Amino acid sequence: MKKFGILTIMIGGAVLATTAAAQVPETRKPIKFATGDWTGSYITAGIMRGILEDMGYRTEEVVADQFAWYPAMANRDIDVAMEAWTTTQGEVLAAAVEDGTVVELGESGLQAIETWWYPSYVKELCPGLPDYQALNDCADVFQTPETGDRGRYLSGPVTWGGFDEERVEALGLNYQVVYPGTDAAMFAELESAYSRQAPILMWIYSPHWAPSQYEGEFVDFPTYTADCYNDPSWGVNPDLAYDCAKPRGPIMTVAATGAMDDWPCAMQTIQSFSLTNQEYGDLWGSVDLEGMSVDEVVAGWLASNEDRWKSWQACQG
Repeated sequence: MKKFGILTIMIGGAVLATTAAAQVPETRKPIKFATGDWTGSYITAGIMRGILEDMGYRTEEVVADQFAWYPAMANRDIDVAMEAWTTTQGEVLAAAVEDGTVVELGESGLQAIETWWYPSYVKELCPGLPDYQALNDCADVFQTPETGDRGRYLSGPVTWGGFDEERVEALGLNYQVVYPGTDAAMFAELESAYSRQAPILMWIYSPHWAPSQYEGEFVDFPTYTADCYNDPSWGVNPDLAYDCAKPRGPIMTVAATGAMDDWPCAMQTIQSFSLTNQEYGDLWGSVDLEGMSVDEVVAGWLASNEDRWKSWQACQG
């Protein structure tokens, strides 16, 4: 019998040992990919599922709240998440990595910003923007019957976290945080406001199609540090935490620790995954704005980028 040499692979700080011409797939168990309540998560999971299925792997999709992914990975109900946004998931991700149930495979190439945003035409009504200190001077601009004498801030769905109510309190902002039921409802409201040139202040994130589709700016809050979230004495409010911006950072690909042993070649393949913010936003816009299905968008990307993703496939001879 021919004996193959051992190849050591470093992934996210973990060492994988596999053969130089490993058997792929290593097992017939399906690799379970996490998806959440935003379109992009279905696109990135779909792209990687297509790449792995081309290699002979079986895959499945598991829909769950993003903060439920980590206990689900600990229980092996989920094996891989393609979009661990360190902006909102950073604390739970760090805890899961520290307790050894989750491994970071690497950065996806995507850089995330998630914070308060307004259309550019609003600056005519509130010229002190983007400085957050101008918001109270302009609270009346964003008032609605729903919020009375307070300005209205449209946050993301409540499951996204983000500490917006805490930020409002810590910075003494005369605003009421309103939560949409879904991200689709949130962006439908943006489209309506923008078409009417009506004032709106809301959570926008990048990468996404919205920052390209609509001209606007992010609000400038005091720069985020970990102490801002963990030490109330830090910052402009000595008594309360969250008196700063939201964190910015990379979107990571992550896996359940046990997945490293089950599918080392698949995990190495996932480690090579990379998209740009522009590319990702365009794919997302094809679904949300042009009415294409996720399957159509994924199939189109795979067909147009075959040489690229073929180079990501590990253990191929």
